[in-house]
Amino acid sequence: MLESKTTPSINQARIELRELLRKKSVFHGQFTLASGAKSNYYIDCRLTTLDPKGAWLVGQLMHSLIRNQAADRNLRIDAVGGLTMGADPVALATAMFSCLAQEAPPLQTFTVRKTPKGHGQTKLIEGNFKKGDSVVVVDDVVTRGDSTIAAISAVVAEGGRVFFVAVLVDRQEGGKQKIEALGYPVFALFQRDELL
Repeated sequence: MLESKTTPSINQARIELRELLRKKSVFHGQFTLASGAKSNYYIDCRLTTLDPKGAWLVGQLMHSLIRNQAADRNLRIDAVGGLTMGADPVALATAMFSCLAQEAPPLQTFTVRKTPKGHGQTKLIEGNFKKGDSVVVVDDVVTRGDSTIAAISAVVAEGGRVFFVAVLVDRQEGGKQKIEALGYPVFALFQRDELL
């Protein structure tokens, strides 16, 4: 197990990750979002989730969030993943922390392509996912919820069971409610207001 000096407490990790997100991932100006909506700020979580320290903190905090929610609901989770590419570093960091915590078995990771692969096995879901798995869909940012819903739909179509959604940042623009209206609870590490 890791020595305590290398793993910050959950509260300390949360403070450090919030500051890193503010420093590296929050931009002010005029932006067009993936949804087509206009915004005077943009949150690019990849600058944090693909940073070594950011990935470490994301892994610790998302792992804690997922394990706590699963324990509260008495759920067994096989894997974590979501729509490429925002979800990819979040899922991998979470699963790596699971391995480092010596969980048996550790969480597995998968990624949902935007379109099925055009050759080979022509998969829509890559990585360690199989029919019957119980999963948590993760994402870096939820705005309107469309990319998260696309990932949920792909998992369900391939015979997986989605228990809930875990996101790094909720932009508080209706996506959480849209996903929850489909029956999937959404848990966010941070709300937009905590970062702006």
